[in-house]
Parts: sequence; C-alpha cells; structure tokens
Amino acid sequence: MSGELVPTNADPLVRVLALRKHFRGRTTWPLNRTTFLRAVDDVSLEIRPGEVLGLVGESGCGKTTLGRCLLRLVEPTAGQILFAGQDLLALRGAALRHARRQMQLVFQNPLSSLSPRLRILDVIAEPLRTHLALGRAEREQRVVELLESVGLGRQHLARYPHELSGGQCQRVAVARALALQPRFIVLDEPTSALDVSVQAQILNLLVELKEQHNLTYLFISHDLRVVQYISTRIAVMYLGQVVESGPVDEVFRAPVHPYTQALLAAIPLPVPGVHRERFVLQGSVPSPADPPPGCRFHPRCPVGLPACREERPSLRRVGPGHDAACYAAERE
Repeated sequence: MSGELVPTNADPLVRVLALRKHFRGRTTWPLNRTTFLRAVDDVSLEIRPGEVLGLVGESGCGKTTLGRCLLRLVEPTAGQILFAGQDLLALRGAALRHARRQMQLVFQNPLSSLSPRLRILDVIAEPLRTHLALGRAEREQRVVELLESVGLGRQHLARYPHELSGGQCQRVAVARALALQPRFIVLDEPTSALDVSVQAQILNLLVELKEQHNLTYLFISHDLRVVQYISTRIAVMYLGQVVESGPVDEVFRAPVHPYTQALLAAIPLPVPGVHRERFVLQGSVPSPADPPPGCRFHPRCPVGLPACREERPSLRRVGPGHDAACYAAERE
C-alpha cells in the first residue's frame, strides 16, 4: 500500500491548525508556580479522504494525545480541528454526537479495550444501541455482518473477550469501530500488542476494509516498518511537535530531519549480514514539562546550528509534498 496516490486536489477530511494540549502539572511551593506538560504543542496537519497518515515518534512524543484530541476524547488547550469543513471544537450536544458517528478509535491493547463483562454480541452492538433505532433481530444481524467482515462469525457472538485470542479481540475492536459506518478511524498502535504473524493479518485486514468502506486512517505507531507498509503519507513527531512530513516513499528514501534519519537508521535490513550505517542519538529526550528553547531536538542533534538554540524552525517545503522543520536542511 506504501506509495498509493491520493488526489492532492481533494479537500482535507481532517485539518488541524496550531493545536495544543497542555496538561497541568505540579504546583511548587513557596512560589506557587504551576508547571504544564506540553504533550502537543503547535501541531498543524491535514488528512485527505482515502489517505492513511502514519504518525510516528518515540514513546511520550504526544502521538496518542494528538489522536485523542482529533476525536475530542481529550479537549485541546488551543487550536482548531476541522472535520469535513466543520469546526469540531465548536460542536456541542446533538451536533457533536452526530459528528462522532463519523469518527472512531481502535485502541492499542485489544483485550483491555473490550469490557470483560459483555459478550461479543453486546460489545459490537453497543454503538448501534446508542446511536441507531434498530430492533433486536436487526441489530444482531448487523453484528453478524460486522463479524464476518473482519473474519469472524456467528459462533463468536456468545463468547466473552477472555475466550478469544489477542488477534481475535482486535478484530472485534475493528468490527465495533465499523458499526456506525465512519469516515475516519484513529488506529492507536493497533498491532503493537500482537505477535508478528498476527500483526500481518490485522494490517492486511485494515487495508482491505479501507478499500471496501472508503475509509481514512490516522495510523499511530512507533514501528516504521509497519507505517511504511500501510501509510500513504507520514508525519514524524518529536516532543509534541511535527518535525517532518511527506509521502511515505519520499521520506523513507530521502529523510531530511536528523531525527527522522536516526529513526530510519534503526530499522534492520532484511538481508543477513547487511547492516545500515548507525545514526546514534546522544542524550535522552528532554521533559515535555521543560522543553529546550529553539528547536527541541538541538540538544541531541549531531548537526545543530547556532540558530537552532535560539528560534524554533517552522515546517518548510523541501520536496514535492515533503516538509521539514530544520535549519540545516534550509542551508543545503
């Protein structure tokens, strides 16, 4: 699926403008100074219909928080989210409830995301019961159809989540996400808790469902091999900010930002005895409660410039549809 083209003239389904999410931290005594954890800090991006945007970065960089902000499961501190042209942050009550039918989330851990007290029938029927006025027989038939669409069947209706394997639980979670026929799904590391063979099955299922239902995905992961397989575009996050984005093939072929280069250098080659040239980052990730000034990556960057310590670089075009926030790239 990597490299599959999506029409660039299509209006974005999701548009994020200067989005911020700051969590209140501790208040220190005696100055009564409150710290804030800047999980997402001035992020702007677009996702077009039919596209798979892969969102990657180290643990704690703000990927999951960003995904949940897009669905308003977490309320942003500032910024704007447009979904199909609507200002999502301005919606309230019935309007927000209607918009949420078009957006769904698949969690990282399939077993913990399903209620252990509910049968699979009730797990998948829950959104149908909440949003649609269906009779009991019609609702059960719809659940069977959803199960069959993800490779399960009627025999699973009366089972409980603990009676299924991890891969089967994730298929149930995907079926539940499809119940209301959404347009946009946030996939929060949906394969990271599964073994490799099951990962491949779930990825192939997601690709098939995307084509069948004309879905748009935000695929969050720290595994760049998975992102390369399923994504059409990629956005790289570091310490709450997007530092590089573009078509997945272009970014993998010619990464510009040193952080992206380091992430790609860590991917093992599938050829025995052949290794990539290592690009080892120095130091550790700074605290999002006290990020460094200027470019947040400069304390670990091997090619940092004096300007990097003083002012944050903005995303600039470095290739067709390819943007990077790096002063060193601007000088090349």
